Amino acid sequence: MIETEKTGSTDLLFSRDQFSQWLGIERVEQRPGYCKLRMVIRPEMCNGLNIAHGGICYSLADSALAFASNADGRKAVSVETCISHIRSLQTGEVITATAVEKNLGNSLGVYEVTIEKQNGKIAALFKGTVYFVAHTHGHA
Repeated sequence: MIETEKTGSTDLLFSRDQFSQWLGIERVEQRPGYCKLRMVIRPEMCNGLNIAHGGICYSLADSALAFASNADGRKAVSVETCISHIRSLQTGEVITATAVEKNLGNSLGVYEVTIEKQNGKIAALFKGTVYFVAHTHGHA
Protein backbone atom coordinates (compact mmCIF):
# COMPACT_ATOMS: atom_id res chain seq x y z
CA MET A 1 0.00 0.00 0.00
CA ILE A 2 1.21 3.49 -0.84
CA GLU A 3 0.72 5.54 2.30
CA THR A 4 -0.05 9.20 1.82
CA GLU A 5 -2.46 11.36 3.75
CA LYS A 6 -4.65 8.85 5.58
CA THR A 7 -6.49 9.97 8.66
CA GLY A 8 -7.16 7.82 11.70
CA SER A 9 -10.87 7.81 10.89
CA THR A 10 -10.35 6.16 7.49
CA ASP A 11 -7.92 3.63 8.96
CA LEU A 12 -10.62 2.72 11.48
CA LEU A 13 -13.27 2.67 8.76
CA PHE A 14 -11.17 0.31 6.61
CA SER A 15 -10.32 -1.95 9.56
CA ARG A 16 -14.06 -2.42 10.19
CA ASP A 17 -14.94 -2.83 6.49
CA GLN A 18 -14.78 -6.57 6.08
CA PHE A 19 -16.53 -6.41 2.69
CA SER A 20 -13.81 -4.20 1.15
CA GLN A 21 -11.17 -6.46 2.67
CA TRP A 22 -12.92 -9.58 1.29
CA LEU A 23 -12.89 -7.98 -2.16
CA GLY A 24 -9.11 -7.61 -1.84
CA ILE A 25 -9.21 -3.83 -2.10
CA GLU A 26 -5.91 -2.03 -1.62
CA ARG A 27 -5.90 1.60 -0.52
CA VAL A 28 -3.44 3.41 -2.78
CA GLU A 29 -3.98 7.04 -1.79
CA GLN A 30 -6.52 9.02 0.15
CA ARG A 31 -7.13 12.38 1.70
CA PRO A 32 -10.28 14.37 2.46
CA GLY A 33 -12.38 14.45 -0.70
CA TYR A 34 -10.15 12.03 -2.63
CA CYS A 35 -9.47 8.31 -2.65
CA LYS A 36 -7.73 5.87 -4.99
CA LEU A 37 -8.30 2.13 -4.56
CA ARG A 38 -7.08 -0.88 -6.51
CA MET A 39 -8.14 -4.52 -6.77
CA VAL A 40 -7.74 -7.62 -8.92
CA ILE A 41 -10.69 -9.35 -10.61
CA ARG A 42 -10.84 -12.94 -9.29
CA PRO A 43 -12.61 -15.88 -11.02
CA GLU A 44 -15.37 -16.03 -8.39
CA MET A 45 -16.25 -12.40 -9.22
CA CYS A 46 -17.31 -13.34 -12.77
CA ASN A 47 -20.81 -14.06 -14.02
CA GLY A 48 -22.12 -16.64 -16.51
CA LEU A 49 -20.70 -14.62 -19.42
CA ASN A 50 -17.21 -15.03 -17.94
CA ILE A 51 -16.87 -11.30 -17.27
CA ALA A 52 -16.85 -9.51 -13.92
CA HIS A 53 -20.28 -9.13 -12.38
CA GLY A 54 -21.36 -5.48 -12.49
CA GLY A 55 -21.68 -5.48 -8.72
CA ILE A 56 -17.93 -5.93 -8.38
CA CYS A 57 -17.13 -2.68 -10.17
CA TYR A 58 -19.98 -0.98 -8.32
CA SER A 59 -18.66 -2.22 -4.96
CA LEU A 60 -15.16 -0.90 -5.65
CA ALA A 61 -16.60 2.50 -6.61
CA ASP A 62 -18.86 2.53 -3.55
CA SER A 63 -15.88 1.84 -1.28
CA ALA A 64 -13.91 4.67 -2.92
CA LEU A 65 -16.88 6.96 -2.30
CA ALA A 66 -17.02 5.90 1.34
CA PHE A 67 -13.31 6.47 2.01
CA ALA A 68 -13.20 9.82 0.17
CA SER A 69 -16.30 11.20 1.89
CA ASN A 70 -15.38 9.99 5.39
CA ALA A 71 -11.71 11.02 5.30
CA ASP A 72 -12.19 14.35 7.07
CA GLY A 73 -13.79 12.78 10.17
CA ARG A 74 -17.42 13.45 9.37
CA LYS A 75 -19.63 10.36 9.15
CA ALA A 76 -21.06 10.14 5.63
CA VAL A 77 -23.58 7.66 4.22
CA SER A 78 -24.63 7.39 0.60
CA VAL A 79 -28.12 8.55 -0.31
CA GLU A 80 -27.95 8.16 -4.09
CA THR A 81 -25.54 6.46 -6.48
CA CYS A 82 -25.46 5.50 -10.14
CA ILE A 83 -22.99 3.73 -12.42
CA SER A 84 -22.41 3.43 -16.15
CA HIS A 85 -20.52 0.29 -17.19
CA ILE A 86 -18.43 1.10 -20.28
CA ARG A 87 -16.07 -1.86 -20.74
CA SER A 88 -16.19 -5.43 -19.47
CA LEU A 89 -13.63 -6.76 -17.01
CA GLN A 90 -11.88 -10.13 -17.10
CA THR A 91 -10.34 -12.40 -14.49
CA GLY A 92 -6.84 -11.22 -13.58
CA GLU A 93 -7.36 -7.60 -14.59
CA VAL A 94 -6.27 -4.93 -12.12
CA ILE A 95 -8.76 -2.09 -11.80
CA THR A 96 -8.38 1.26 -10.06
CA ALA A 97 -11.13 3.47 -8.66
CA THR A 98 -10.47 7.17 -8.17
CA ALA A 99 -13.05 9.15 -6.20
CA VAL A 100 -13.00 12.95 -6.38
CA GLU A 101 -15.17 15.35 -4.40
CA LYS A 102 -17.13 17.62 -6.75
CA ASN A 103 -19.26 19.55 -4.27
CA LEU A 104 -19.20 19.78 -0.49
CA GLY A 105 -21.98 21.32 1.54
CA ASN A 106 -22.95 21.29 5.20
CA SER A 107 -25.02 18.14 4.90
CA LEU A 108 -24.48 16.79 1.35
CA GLY A 109 -21.44 15.95 -0.75
CA VAL A 110 -21.23 14.89 -4.39
CA TYR A 111 -18.43 12.65 -5.68
CA GLU A 112 -17.41 11.22 -9.04
CA VAL A 113 -15.58 7.90 -9.25
CA THR A 114 -13.74 6.70 -12.34
CA ILE A 115 -12.93 2.99 -12.66
CA GLU A 116 -9.95 2.34 -14.95
CA LYS A 117 -8.52 -0.86 -16.34
CA GLN A 118 -4.77 -1.45 -16.04
CA ASN A 119 -4.35 -0.23 -19.64
CA GLY A 120 -5.79 3.16 -18.62
CA LYS A 121 -9.12 2.71 -20.41
CA ILE A 122 -12.24 3.66 -18.49
CA ALA A 123 -14.32 0.66 -17.42
CA ALA A 124 -17.05 2.54 -15.53
CA LEU A 125 -18.18 5.96 -14.32
CA PHE A 126 -19.94 6.30 -10.96
CA LYS A 127 -21.55 9.25 -9.21
CA GLY A 128 -22.51 9.31 -5.56
CA THR A 129 -24.23 11.73 -3.21
CA VAL A 130 -23.59 11.38 0.51
CA TYR A 131 -25.31 12.78 3.57
CA PHE A 132 -23.15 13.82 6.51
CA VAL A 133 -24.79 12.50 9.68
CA ALA A 134 -22.14 13.32 12.30
CA HIS A 135 -18.79 15.03 12.79
CA THR A 136 -16.78 12.07 14.13
CA HIS A 137 -16.50 8.32 13.66
CA GLY A 138 -17.12 7.18 17.20
CA HIS A 139 -17.97 3.60 17.98
CA ALA A 140 -20.99 2.21 16.15
